[in-house]
Amino acid sequence: MAKKQKRQVNRSYINVSSQAEASAPASSASSRSAANVEFNPDYSYVIQDLKRIGILAVSFIGILVVLSFFLR
Repeated sequence: MAKKQKRQVNRSYINVSSQAEASAPASSASSRSAANVEFNPDYSYVIQDLKRIGILAVSFIGILVVLSFFLR
């Protein structure tokens, strides 16, 4: 059995948020915006996959409805 390896946790976001809480409100807003800019994932591929799944589901249901008329 292979040994399990521990993943390293990226603590840069945690450090930014803890510094933002300790500093003044004006500077905490700028730190929060910097943290939000850091984390900006791109989910366009997920939307494309969901559209493809939706099109397939509708087409399969349509095929089943058409087949139900012929098989009666």
